[in-house]
Amino acid sequence: MPTFLDASAPIRPGEDMGIDRLIEWLARKLPMPVAGIQIEQFPGGHSNLTYLVRAGERELVVRRPPFGTTVISAHDMGREFTVLSKLHGAYRPAPKPILFCDDESILGVRFYAMERIPGVIYRVRKPEGWALPPDRVRAACLSFIENLAALHAIDYRAVGLESLYKGPGYLKRQIEGWSRRWDAAKTDDLAEMREVRAWLESALPEDAGASLIHNDYKFDNIVYDASSMCDVVGVLDWEMATVGDPLSDFAVTLIGWYPPDPNARSTVSQSFILGEPGALTHAELIEAYRKFSGRDLSSLPFYCALALYKGAVMIQQIYLRYHKGLTQDPRFAAMPAVVRSLAQRARETTRA
Repeated sequence: MPTFLDASAPIRPGEDMGIDRLIEWLARKLPMPVAGIQIEQFPGGHSNLTYLVRAGERELVVRRPPFGTTVISAHDMGREFTVLSKLHGAYRPAPKPILFCDDESILGVRFYAMERIPGVIYRVRKPEGWALPPDRVRAACLSFIENLAALHAIDYRAVGLESLYKGPGYLKRQIEGWSRRWDAAKTDDLAEMREVRAWLESALPEDAGASLIHNDYKFDNIVYDASSMCDVVGVLDWEMATVGDPLSDFAVTLIGWYPPDPNARSTVSQSFILGEPGALTHAELIEAYRKFSGRDLSSLPFYCALALYKGAVMIQQIYLRYHKGLTQDPRFAAMPAVVRSLAQRARETTRA
């Protein structure tokens, strides 16, 4: 069903990033004729910027940091390229990286190119004419969570990513690190964030293990096979991947697993597929992950509160770029309401 393939669009104003220099660089590095190279932008996402490069039948994806970012460590293109280079052979949904550029004279930042994984991405809005039987909707959900459990089962040492492991105390470092980021990025002082931070520090459990984790595993970042519409063929956006507690990764997925509600407060984006007949319920998703991973999930409330807290900080960091006039993306204007909603949900989770 090619009409449902995830598509690129014209580049947003202010994000053209030096197209001529990029085209010349790609033509030098790859057998691509300069005259035949076309570049568009993938409109989804709020963080790293992603562009489609097309030259005849060949397609590449270029990733670069966002304009005006103040959190350099969160947009380390060299790190992301290294992770994918070592992970792709062991975890096929990870895109294959092709080229890395550390010459900042090209785009003003470091960037990399990777293979494009064509397919269907189930974003917030349901495409016109889209239809999938309930059994295949369920299969899509099961494939989604089975792939996350498969990532958590990879031996990170065997694939050469042991340098990502910083030792025990992952959860404690997460609370401390995200709290520092909040202090640096906040434009409003939210009582909810102070309360949640205090609760997380007092309720801190031992780490539930150490695994490769994605840290943003949601439908926006999952590519499905275009023919079956229910088999995962790609997992995108590895900028926050690391070795850490796998339950913290699952919780990031879990906090967005609710059917979209047009009357709900602003919160994390939710795929339209969660409202389709056959979609796994919240409880069924937990049980599916328990089955595929074999993990004890008794401490999930803590992990969900932490995920919501982190989500509020991440959205606030993105909004700060807009607040300072460093980006013109109009989607960012409503983000303070999203931050407050996530903070309120986090506080509610601590009181459940």
